[in-house]
Amino acid sequence: MIHIQEEAARCLLCEDAPCTKACAKGDPARAIRAIRFDNAKNAWRWVEGCEASDLERAEKACIHYDRPVRIAELLAPLREKAQPSAAKGASLEIDFCGIRCENPFFLASSAICTNYEMVARAFEAGWGGVFFKTICKQDINEVSPRFDAVREGSSFAGFRNMEQLSENPYEVDFDILRRLKQNYPSKIVVASIMGEYEEEWIELAKMAEDAGCDAVELNFSCPQMRLAGMGSDVGQDPELVTFYTAYVKRSVKIPVIPKMTPNITQINQPAMGAFFAGADAISAINTIKSVTMTPEAAVSEKKTLSGYSGRSVKPIALRYILEMARNPIINGERANARGVEFSGIGGIETWRDALEFIQLGCRNVQVCTAVMQYGYRIIDDLIEGMQTYMQERGIERLDELVGEQLPSFVLPSDLDRDTVVYPKFDREKCIGCGRCFISCKDGGHQAIDFDRETRQPRLIGKNCVGCHLCRLVCPTGAIGLSKRVKKQVKK
Repeated sequence: MIHIQEEAARCLLCEDAPCTKACAKGDPARAIRAIRFDNAKNAWRWVEGCEASDLERAEKACIHYDRPVRIAELLAPLREKAQPSAAKGASLEIDFCGIRCENPFFLASSAICTNYEMVARAFEAGWGGVFFKTICKQDINEVSPRFDAVREGSSFAGFRNMEQLSENPYEVDFDILRRLKQNYPSKIVVASIMGEYEEEWIELAKMAEDAGCDAVELNFSCPQMRLAGMGSDVGQDPELVTFYTAYVKRSVKIPVIPKMTPNITQINQPAMGAFFAGADAISAINTIKSVTMTPEAAVSEKKTLSGYSGRSVKPIALRYILEMARNPIINGERANARGVEFSGIGGIETWRDALEFIQLGCRNVQVCTAVMQYGYRIIDDLIEGMQTYMQERGIERLDELVGEQLPSFVLPSDLDRDTVVYPKFDREKCIGCGRCFISCKDGGHQAIDFDRETRQPRLIGKNCVGCHLCRLVCPTGAIGLSKRVKKQVKK
């Protein structure tokens, strides 16, 4: 039996996909992309007019380097799960810093938005806004290679980025932003800036306002600046965050958005500095200082610390958003006033990733590494997947999702420690690989026995503590959850 997500992950997501060109009545490449980006419920409509012979031709045309993606077998099971297009009533419009955004999906300040043509193509594709690559007055001279990756198959589990800021003259960048806002007035254009001292921060912010930008982001967080006192050196110093934010806030009328660094033990300290300085929002996080050892990524045989992003950093990014969103000063509870808003960044590939940031209080999300891998086209499934989710829950406005998961988070000391949820085995899905047995024996509580003749696992209830390592390692999803029950008192 084919594993749908696993087989879809084998797709190379080709440009001008040969499989679609060979299929006269549908777009199998688009359908597979929907599955790849957690939007399987909407995948069938891209091939609903196809007959079996169409999908067979598409499969024969697949140019995969190993073996063709099993397109017919992959897509056929989706017919029964097919859903109508997302209801038009599920609006993705949302206010951010008092600015109306057509959707919450923005390009993050990075290599994916360095010139007019790139951002224009993204806007045409459907992205709601852009945090343009950080503008500075320094001469930026980048290294080669700039990038490295920690791979998981053909995808990035993590991505190392050694780029600094925009290499364009700052006058050129502000002209680009001016033209973008003139030609795409409904899109949100945010200038990301970085100064070296007070006057420079103020000058760049004023130039952003004069260019017609909707807001200005203060980059306090770039981890690979070659000059001391810039980038994450600022973000690690709450006093500097406060001063520079206040300088800019007094100088411009557009919203001011400091960008926080994760390269710090306690993010609330600089975040509160930003709050007291009058910040309208906070964006977080920038990349995490890291080391990769790939020889091909060395610069003239030398290596250095650099920024790490991609799927692997999402739990860390969510942690920092949670800490700020639960801070009663930053969120305005203690002051009985409007708190700082949040823009979430870090490891967002699918609509579900974006949803998690929104449910922790973000009013928009910024995407970078996923675009670098897959292109601007992923916006289709970000939008459609989020609309489908809202339709299923009967939610008409995105605002209803903002921060809805915050009440479910408590301190470790407040968690329920008197009950347990035992794993539940589905014998029909179990293929008898024994992975659950191996992991429980060597990494758990020796609570699973394995019959080598029948190749069936068996739970040893008296040993099981409900840790669910077995469920996490099961390759077929054959282990689920039973009902939560009171713990038995050990004698």
